[in-house]
Amino acid sequence: MTLIKACLNGTRRPEEHPALPLTPAQIAADSRAAVAAGASIVHVHPRDRGGRETLAPDVLTAVVRAIRGAAPGVPIGVSTGAWIEADPAARLAAVRSWTVLPDLASVNLSEEGSIELAYALAHLGVGVEAGVWTEADAERLVEHDLAAVCTRVLIEVEVGEPAAALAEANRIQAVLDRHGVAVPRLLHAANASAWPVLDAAIAAGLDTRIGLEDTLYDPQGRKVAGNATLVRIAVDRARAARPAGNAH
Repeated sequence: MTLIKACLNGTRRPEEHPALPLTPAQIAADSRAAVAAGASIVHVHPRDRGGRETLAPDVLTAVVRAIRGAAPGVPIGVSTGAWIEADPAARLAAVRSWTVLPDLASVNLSEEGSIELAYALAHLGVGVEAGVWTEADAERLVEHDLAAVCTRVLIEVEVGEPAAALAEANRIQAVLDRHGVAVPRLLHAANASAWPVLDAAIAAGLDTRIGLEDTLYDPQGRKVAGNATLVRIAVDRARAARPAGNAH
């Protein structure tokens, strides 16, 4: 069945949802609940005491240890987005200063310094999830032979409406297919496109993700209680889409 990743907080602000997890304890509790609901991986954006996203090693250590205590064995992914640290050299230095490592880190290939950062993470033993937003990003992945060090390609369609998002996803996949990129793929979108793209990922047999980072609403447009609710809905949709002959 399709692997479901829970993206717990992202860049969301606290006022956007009362259940948005920000502290290590909140993130750990949500990780445990998301895994219980059927998530196979959690993806988080660690926050400092002021609620700001950070790559600081002490904050990362606290978050990773809290999740591992609450949900032992679940792979933990974090973001390295340029909005967290705009200077590529400072971002690279921050990552190299990590002492307790996550299992995975996403690297957005459209961002300056992404190639060096991806190889640095791989050298540390952190699984690289290559964030591919456009056809140009997909070409960049091929040009720099990142498939050799990537755990997963994240096809993250940033365009707004579902039809446009799905069309962009198809173009990205065509580039990856043309170059024979065999790395596992995860397809997702956000907001209005979150559920249509999730359904398309399931139908295509690709991994996907859901959580408050991507949407605050269920497929009917109702605000959800939190991350576990979103994961449970996604898992149910993946199970419903599985051919009857594959049921266990």
